[in-house]
Amino acid sequence: MGLILLFFLGMGNFAMHKAVLESHHPLLERVPLFYNLLGGRFSLLVEFVMLLGAMLMVAQGSLGWALFYGVYTAFNALSAWLIMSGRI
Repeated sequence: MGLILLFFLGMGNFAMHKAVLESHHPLLERVPLFYNLLGGRFSLLVEFVMLLGAMLMVAQGSLGWALFYGVYTAFNALSAWLIMSGRI
């Protein structure tokens, strides 16, 4: 059950991340160089590695990682909302 939840949270993270990248917000010009590698796709790779790591840990029985990834997703959602709504 935890893996399914993480999978859906990961899909949400990817969708939010992609939407922020496609918004071309001025804030994106200020992020470190490695996030701009490959046209922003490197940051999507980092997102994937985080999801994969959390899923592997949950598959081994560590439910704390599922909780961590849920909190991480909540912060991503808040950040994406602030950027996309023009509040930042």
